[in-house]
Amino acid sequence: MMGHAGMAATAVRYLRSVGAPTSAAAPDPADRAAVPPRPALRAVREDERAPLDPADFRAVLGHFASGVTIITAPAPETAGADGPAGFACQSFASLSLDPPLVTFMVARTSTTWPRIARAGVFCVNILGAGQGALCRAFAVSGADKFAGVAHTPAPVTGSPRLAGVPAWIDCAVQAVHTGGDHLIVVGRVAALGTDTEAAQAGPLLFHRGAFGRFST
Repeated sequence: MMGHAGMAATAVRYLRSVGAPTSAAAPDPADRAAVPPRPALRAVREDERAPLDPADFRAVLGHFASGVTIITAPAPETAGADGPAGFACQSFASLSLDPPLVTFMVARTSTTWPRIARAGVFCVNILGAGQGALCRAFAVSGADKFAGVAHTPAPVTGSPRLAGVPAWIDCAVQAVHTGGDHLIVVGRVAALGTDTEAAQAGPLLFHRGAFGRFST
């Protein structure tokens, strides 16, 4: 493997294109001049928009049940830098078998994504039926999401592999595409595995704004 710096080249190019810092040290929020502006979220002009009510859009799309993941990235190697990064992610899917690729979507307003992009690597932690509370903890912004959460380094990238998850996928960032108010992140799979005992509980599902379980 080329190493984290080489595999992060695509993500770093994205960060530069939106004026975000590419070094591991985060800007001081108190220094407004050091905080880059967020990229514009508008993907089309107002006169190009379909006549859709956002609430209706969410309500209809909420009928599509999905699994739930937590995307994590390792802490920067720079002394005194922030710890590992992570966020709860419903928009995850497999993309390609040859080469092995996966994808996840993240809001362009996410404060966690730039940290993952700087790392250039990530681990997809697929959650099990009893891990709703863990998902909620990683869905909040600004808190220490890893407080009290057991994890070990994924074997190739060192991204946090959370204890007790049914499956995990260790990846390097391969490409980043824009998709309206979200980004489409493509990851190349470097390693993956399952926990047979944890998988027996079944998956954590998300449907119409609530968690659920799979039953046959």
